[in-house]
Amino acid sequence: MTPDDSRPILPPSAEKRSYVRRMFTAIAPRYDLMNRLMTFGRDQVWRRTVVRLCALPPGGRLLDAATGTGDIAYEALQRDPTARPVGLDLTREMMLYGRDKGIPFTEGDALALPFADATFAAACSGFMMRNVTDVRAAFAEQARVVRPGGRVVCLEITRPAWPPFRVLFDLYFFRFVPLVGGLISGRRDAYTYLPHSTLAFPRPPELARVMASAGLRDVRYRTAMLGTVALHWGTK
Repeated sequence: MTPDDSRPILPPSAEKRSYVRRMFTAIAPRYDLMNRLMTFGRDQVWRRTVVRLCALPPGGRLLDAATGTGDIAYEALQRDPTARPVGLDLTREMMLYGRDKGIPFTEGDALALPFADATFAAACSGFMMRNVTDVRAAFAEQARVVRPGGRVVCLEITRPAWPPFRVLFDLYFFRFVPLVGGLISGRRDAYTYLPHSTLAFPRPPELARVMASAGLRDVRYRTAMLGTVALHWGTK
């Protein structure tokens, strides 16, 4: 069900960072709307689960890497008004569209976080890891800025393991999502990149091993939405 894979859908690794930045700059005005539509509103539930898995202490500092418009950081404040979330993103325009959420934002790269060691009680990311050039390095950076005993939590899309449902998932994600994304955002290419970025991304068990190799212990994961979304968490 996937499109013709001979077409150059994904950018070369050397160009991926700049491509991703341009892409998210272009879709920033409709990013939140498309997230709600693509996931039937479930993305907000998953983000609340991310915050819960972060296990922040009262007043704890949270790093929301690749924060976008600050949805996860905002959920942390909703859960505990004493929490101190910080949103970091490579794309300034995405953060500008979230400026009314009351989150302090920092422009920066997830592979070179501009924070000292052990700054945060926890770190998390939502739909970021498919967009970085080095997944292990991104986890290692998050582990570096989290204090000992703190958690690193990852929310990502994954293709279902069960073949019959994977066919339906591919039909929806590779055909329907680019069509709707193009109509709403004007950038069908961005929503064509999105499903293709899942093809070479590590499956949940492999991603758990990557997290462990980045210095995290007691790494666990679970899937949701019939195996199309994975939540991973580990402790420094």
